[in-house]
Amino acid sequence: MAIQLFVPHFEVDECLEEIRTCLEKGWTGLGFKTVEIEEAWKKYTGLPNAHFLNSATSGLHLAVNILKHAHNWQDGDEIISTPLTFVSTNHAILYENMTPVFADVDEHLCLDPLDIEKKITDRTRAVMFVGLGGNTGRLEAVKALCAERGLALILDAAHMAGTRLHGEFPEADVTVFSFQAVKNLPTGDSGMICFADKSLDEEARKKAWLGINKDTFSRTNDKGAYKWMYDVEYTGFKYNGNSIMAAIGLVQLKQLDKHNAYRRQIAAWYRAGFANNPRIKLVPIGPGCESSCHLFQILVNKRDELMLALNREEIYPGVHYRDNRDYRMFAQTVETAPRARYASEHVISLPLHIGLSKSDVDSVIQAVNSHA
Repeated sequence: MAIQLFVPHFEVDECLEEIRTCLEKGWTGLGFKTVEIEEAWKKYTGLPNAHFLNSATSGLHLAVNILKHAHNWQDGDEIISTPLTFVSTNHAILYENMTPVFADVDEHLCLDPLDIEKKITDRTRAVMFVGLGGNTGRLEAVKALCAERGLALILDAAHMAGTRLHGEFPEADVTVFSFQAVKNLPTGDSGMICFADKSLDEEARKKAWLGINKDTFSRTNDKGAYKWMYDVEYTGFKYNGNSIMAAIGLVQLKQLDKHNAYRRQIAAWYRAGFANNPRIKLVPIGPGCESSCHLFQILVNKRDELMLALNREEIYPGVHYRDNRDYRMFAQTVETAPRARYASEHVISLPLHIGLSKSDVDSVIQAVNSHA
């Protein structure tokens, strides 16, 4: 049987029951379950604010948009980011006519605080830190640097559902999670934006609902008259999450820690299996990090040949990610991140999901060791 990179697991019967409740009540949009999952997420993470959205990409855009307006950033101002990420990270910067400046990654494949410092200019306004694969890398040093230099910290936590740092969930000025279909907490597609500042959370709720200052659910629960008397304060976006996705997410959240524990076990098996192979470089987990282990990544010399060899054995790994500077839209970007470039050309993400057995993992280890 083929061994796939990602196979999401759903508690099907329980998910269907939660969805059935939405259908029976006739409430499938914003409100009802979206309110419930926001409260559940705040309780789970300890973060002070949470707003449920239709995707993490929407959340990243909202993060840049709201911080830009709150701090009077200008078009062309800079946000330091990583080239080793999914394109939505850097799209969010471009959506707001700001400039992504690529810093290099460290051995964790996360932004290197030393290189971030080299890239800071008088136009730098924020750092976009990506917790690649669930890793926190040197996030604490990055956070301290941002505080010292007066920069906002945006945490792209798309891979970090369940990641803890020294036993707690990492915090930033704004943190964005993904509950996309193959993430650790899978739905169809959705996400969560968590501002540290309550007033910015309130702004996110309006901006995610077209700039309307009172959402449909609030108006429906308003016992007074004039429920249609809301205001539209500015041009917003249609980024809100819906109750169907929230219903699935509420069920999946109950399983998240258990599933992540098994992911860490799979990662431990992989590490043991490759420990004595000098041709394979492992990506270390950052200090104090209990990773969600969304990815298990290795670096090898002949990546493309290894990928083809594994495919012949019906093992299907992935690559996370191509250096964004390989894409046409960033083709003119100056080459200033050599470690990210190296990783892009040598990294492989091995199969990692809770449907894998120990035998499956052993098969992957044997195949990689044979062909790497």
